[in-house]
Formats: sequence, C-alpha cells, structure tokens
Amino acid sequence: MRLTDNRYATEKQQFELALRMIGHEARTRTIRECTGLSDDRIRKVYATYFRDTGIDSVRRRRGKSPQQIGLFVKNPQNQLEATTLVALFCASLLLRIDRDSSVRACWPRPDVEFGHRVCRAFETYQMLHPKAALSFEWAWNLLHNISVNDELYLAACRHCRCLYVQDAYALDDRRCPSCALARA
Repeated sequence: MRLTDNRYATEKQQFELALRMIGHEARTRTIRECTGLSDDRIRKVYATYFRDTGIDSVRRRRGKSPQQIGLFVKNPQNQLEATTLVALFCASLLLRIDRDSSVRACWPRPDVEFGHRVCRAFETYQMLHPKAALSFEWAWNLLHNISVNDELYLAACRHCRCLYVQDAYALDDRRCPSCALARA
C-alpha cells in the first residue's frame, strides 16, 4: 500500500478529519456524520492517537449533542460569539444569508469537506475568542439550528444595523451584542 495511491485518498481524508474533530472533542455521532467511519473505528482512532499516548487534554464527550439554544443568547458575550460563528460559517460557504436575513444551509448533507470547513470556522472562532464560551459541539448545534430559522434567526440592530443571532421566542430590544457590550 502506498499512501500516494488514489484508492486510499478518501480513507486518508476521513481519517485526518476524524483526528481533527477528536482534537476538538467532537462526539462520536458528529464525527460519524462527516466521515462515514464506524463508531468502533472512531473509538479506536481516539484510543490509538489520544488516550494511549498520554495526551490528557482531549476528552471524549459522551451522550447526545446539545440541542438547546439558550446558551447562544444567554448574555451579550455569548450572543456575540454565536454571531461570530454564523459569520464564519457564511465565510466558509456552509451557510448563506438571503435578502430577507433568513439563513440557508449551502450543503445538502455533511461529508468530509463539510467537516473540514466546520473545523476551520471553529478554529478561526477560537483564535478570535481565546476564552471561547462555545465548544465544537455547541458550534455544530448552532450551525444546524440557525439554518432551520425556527428558534434562532438573524435580527438587525436598530442602532448600527448589524445582524446578530437572536432567539425567536424571546423579547428583543433590537440591540446587537456589540452595542449592548459597548453601552454596559
């Protein structure tokens, strides 16, 4: 087997993405959705490259991925971080914002390229927010929730006209997190 053979290229990409997502502490189901690898194979990758090597900084999260939206609008700082992530998802061509400010998914279903784009957006987010409030799984949740336009949507600030992530069922004084933090 030569790694340069094209017949192994897909498997190599799946494996690299699995390593990258495990490094972000993604759950097994999230990794499986993007890579197509089996749960057992993902666990073996973690055991081989993280757990058995003495790297304690990467933990495996158990259970279902978060599905609530309250963390995104809990306070202006979290709202700002969620808005940053949505902008990065748009820049990564994972989402698009229509003229009426509704958000649409650009990808029909997750695959390896989708996974790498989510990872790049999340890594950029971590660089912009060194003390990030949102984990990779919360970013994954945001990506899926905002594209449904059900519980979360993009509202326009009455002061600066910027778009920001807002809870569709909450009272909104139409002030973006940047304006709220600046006036605090």
